[in-house]
Amino acid sequence: MSIIIANWKMNLSLEESVTLVKAIDERIGKLKELELVICPSFVFLDRIGQFLSNKKSKIKLGAQDIFWEEKGAYTGEISGKMLKEMGCEYVIIGHSERRGYLNETDEMVHQKVKTALDERLIPIICVGESFRERRSGQKDYVVIKQVNYALKGIEVVGSQKIIIAYEPVWVIGSGQAVKPEEAEYTHQVIRQALLDLYSPDLIEKNFRIIYGGSVDGKNIKSFLQREMVDGVLVGGASIKVETFIALVNKSI
Repeated sequence: MSIIIANWKMNLSLEESVTLVKAIDERIGKLKELELVICPSFVFLDRIGQFLSNKKSKIKLGAQDIFWEEKGAYTGEISGKMLKEMGCEYVIIGHSERRGYLNETDEMVHQKVKTALDERLIPIICVGESFRERRSGQKDYVVIKQVNYALKGIEVVGSQKIIIAYEPVWVIGSGQAVKPEEAEYTHQVIRQALLDLYSPDLIEKNFRIIYGGSVDGKNIKSFLQREMVDGVLVGGASIKVETFIALVNKSI
């Protein structure tokens, strides 16, 4: 089953967020062929989580970030326990916008992944190369390095799930996605990196590799038809009802 993760970033007001999730739930909440996750702003997680719980919606709730400490003097941060209390099941970690604008390092990403797993959240680990790294032929090296650093020394046990999201930094928000065959090739690179850390059986059961970066209704099906692409992470195309519904319908 494919997964679509909607990252609303810092775009919607409370009213807009509630209106959007209600519309999505009414129109696609009963789909069985698809797993759908929405990631609103932190301040609206509780309200959205209550709505999804009251409606017994199949839509899952995710957060856009997490801090690695359980509690303490960390002004402005939010812990895994807090996210769980608000109904979150997923959390985005290491998005390129946080790596770029907020100087989030590979070590910080690693600590956040450990915390997410400890709190029984499903981490969505974002990896991807910049245009400069791509142009200099370092794409595979960068992606492998990010995967290895995020998961170093982490034992994946039982039913713990992890999602790796390949998001080439240079296409995010550009309206120009990479070709599906290139995304699939990079997913194979990621899988090979995982094979250096875990068994094939564990990877098959516990990991999913998805693509993100200018995904829309015109190209989503071409990505999901690829054997190595388990889903997509959607940004701008997920914050308007008609655009997002069209995208989901095209994915089926």
